Amino acid sequence: MVRGYSTNPTRSEQLLFLTDDQLRQGIELMYFAYRGFTADPDRILEARGYGRAHHRAIHFVNRRPGLTVNELLDVLGVTKQSLNRVLRQLVEDGLVESRVGVEDRRHRNLTLTEAGRALEQELSAAQRRRMRAAFSVAGPEAVHGFRKVLEQMIDPELRARLVGWLESGR
Repeated sequence: MVRGYSTNPTRSEQLLFLTDDQLRQGIELMYFAYRGFTADPDRILEARGYGRAHHRAIHFVNRRPGLTVNELLDVLGVTKQSLNRVLRQLVEDGLVESRVGVEDRRHRNLTLTEAGRALEQELSAAQRRRMRAAFSVAGPEAVHGFRKVLEQMIDPELRARLVGWLESGR
């Protein structure tokens, strides 16, 4: 156990009043957890000349086949210019297909190719293993609590829409 980080809740944590030091520790743990969470996919992506933006695009196109470019822009919260660079590379490399919309020809619908689905599975497998192991140790109440904390960290004006979007994609 790292000195200063305890898994046993203190009295103030039990009362939902956290000191600045406890909040700083939580922030630091998030940094370290994110580093671990992204380490395996980063290695896979780097070998292909891709970065985390490619991973996020692949992830959400996989979750919602037929997603439009505008919907992906909205979910990722990035500029058109940065997304176009990423999508152009994924399309050129045969990982994503971009088709003219059936309902609206002005829209481009995105789907993963077979190679794109294989890469997505490879990228997400390590992350699922890591999350499954952590959730298994933490227990069901912690899983529920973790989700609540993450939901509350989403900007309030986006929370309902994004959480609803995630729920409807199940």
